[in-house]
Parts: sequence; structure tokens; C-alpha cells
Amino acid sequence: MPVPHIRLATADDEEALGRLDRATWSPLHAVQPRPRQPYDLFFSGSCGPRDHLVAELGGEIVGYLRLGFPTPLACNTHVRQIQGLAVADAARGAGVGRALLRAAQDEARRLGARRISLRVLGHNTPARTLYESEGFVVDGVLPEEFLLDGRYVDDILMGRFL
Repeated sequence: MPVPHIRLATADDEEALGRLDRATWSPLHAVQPRPRQPYDLFFSGSCGPRDHLVAELGGEIVGYLRLGFPTPLACNTHVRQIQGLAVADAARGAGVGRALLRAAQDEARRLGARRISLRVLGHNTPARTLYESEGFVVDGVLPEEFLLDGRYVDDILMGRFL
């Protein structure tokens, strides 16, 4: 099985990343409604290509990870937060998510972070299992934080030291 190639995103990736983001939308991990046309741009002024790692298999973009700051506070800049992770259905099981997580930890260290955090929905067992296998631990739970498809869902805060 080929190993995913991980790189920083470029402005030229915007269309492909937008398509991937829409194709992978699921109530398993999304708290926003399903995207509808006209679609928003994938990159924004506060979250551009430099904030995204891209996974490629065979030259095709099959995943991304958004790495940002958890808050705008200067006293919190030693922490980076995973603010999005998506893997194309056809690439699931190929190690793409794991490769993106490891690359994000390396990138966070390179940027001077001491810690990395994320939020995951309580019912997203596959993601939680992956995060735990990569050393993330539960830092807190916001019980029934979201009402999704008629069900209350916990928001799980996870993190790890780098």
C-alpha cells in the first residue's frame, strides 16, 4: 500500500480541498449544516493555505488537516489546535488520517508549540480511537453540547503534550 505524501497546502489546492470537504461532510463529525451552493471558499482570511496540511496518494489530494490556534490570546500561542481533519472515503484505511496527525504534531513542534489539542464529537468513535492511538487523551467533556439529527451529542476535548 502506498504511503501518503504530506505537504503544506498551496492556494492552487483550494478547489480540490473544497470538493473534498463537501464530499466528506457527515453528521458524525460536522456541527454545521450540509454545505449548499453557492459554496463558500475553502480558505479564508484567517485560515489560509499555510494552516493546512494536505495528504496525497498517487498525486491526488485525499485528505487535509487544518491546524490553528485555539484562541487569539498571546498567552495561548504555545498551543496549536486541530480544527478540521478529512479523508476521502476511497482513501480510508490507507493511513492518511494517521499520517496527517503525525505531520501536524511535527508542524506544531516546528512552530514552537508545546501542546496540541482538538475537539471531537462523542459519537465519532473511529476518530476518537485514532486520536487515542496517537497519544491524545480526554481533557474534558461538554455533555450534550450539540443537538444533531435530533440527538444530543457530547463535545470531547482532547490533547497531548508535544
